[in-house]
Amino acid sequence: MSTQGDLLHTVTADTISTRRRRMGRAMVWGTVALTATLATLQFAHDAGTLGWGFDNWRPVLYAYLLWATALCAAQVIVHGERGKRALFVLPAALFVISLVVFPLLFALYISFTDWNLASLSGPQPNGWDNMRQMWGDAFYWNALKNMVYYVAAVSVEYVIAFGLALLLNAQIRARKFFRIVFLLPLMLSPVAVSWMVGKSMLEVRFGPISRVVREMGFEPSFFGSPEMARFMIMAMDAWTFIPFMMIMLLAGLQALPREVIEASKVDGASGWQSFKEVIFPLMLPVSVTAIVIRIIFKLKLADIIINVTSGGPGGATDSVTSFIFREYRDRSNVGYGTLLAMIYLILIILFITALLKVVSRWMERPA
Repeated sequence: MSTQGDLLHTVTADTISTRRRRMGRAMVWGTVALTATLATLQFAHDAGTLGWGFDNWRPVLYAYLLWATALCAAQVIVHGERGKRALFVLPAALFVISLVVFPLLFALYISFTDWNLASLSGPQPNGWDNMRQMWGDAFYWNALKNMVYYVAAVSVEYVIAFGLALLLNAQIRARKFFRIVFLLPLMLSPVAVSWMVGKSMLEVRFGPISRVVREMGFEPSFFGSPEMARFMIMAMDAWTFIPFMMIMLLAGLQALPREVIEASKVDGASGWQSFKEVIFPLMLPVSVTAIVIRIIFKLKLADIIINVTSGGPGGATDSVTSFIFREYRDRSNVGYGTLLAMIYLILIILFITALLKVVSRWMERPA
């Protein structure tokens, strides 16, 4: 008995006429031309160079939806059965474009405008004025410098998280209880932590921690000096997110092959030697993943700073995100704030890309 295999999932090539292919391509390029024409006219109308145009960009949106529909239909018209497979991915890709690419292009346009919400004139193109203002903005550069401190603090958080993971992985009493206790800060939102700790417990006049410090003969000043305020922000943020790194590292420790660790003990390796030569090298992939994800979270640090210090004293605790937030909220400067956000996005992409390349080369180096 011969077996021809499972033909259920086999897609054969369709016989598609040249006329049908031309019709499918004409549908796509026709809707592309329509969308591009409407977008160009609307852009020129908003810039003031063309008197004719629409009140909003809704017709361009309708043209884009028409193009997306034509593109999906053309896959089946031009490619037949094989084109149907593209329909499993193509609508999601078009949806991502509409939610990510278009707002990004709109933000790029706003970055080169003078748009203050307190003004009735709306966005007015101002060329490179926002860029020149950024180069001379000492508070923005100070926020970038603060991000270096905040990101560098991840290394300390990693050491603490690794130590806690090793402790919870050991055979200690009440191990399950301590796992739950150490995970409690992760269950709280940073906003709740900032109000519970920063605004309540560390409050200078009536906070319980401040009262204890005052009873000990010291004057509490947790947010008085720039260095102390920056340290307290890092401490509250670390208390919130160290459990996140700890749980990832604990999962990695529990997945390690027990045979290798037992073999190192049989060979006479001490606890430190076993950690240095066996556990830590095997944990490198998990450690890199935890550190990179934590750095990504750290780069958008804002909520604790906004609620506790509002960037003070004198911008000493500002992160880039909190500074941009206050540029929007306090000064209503949409154009300048959007430019700062776009520049910060570019810096994040370059930094994360370089970090991943360095880590990849370091992990691939010969032992």
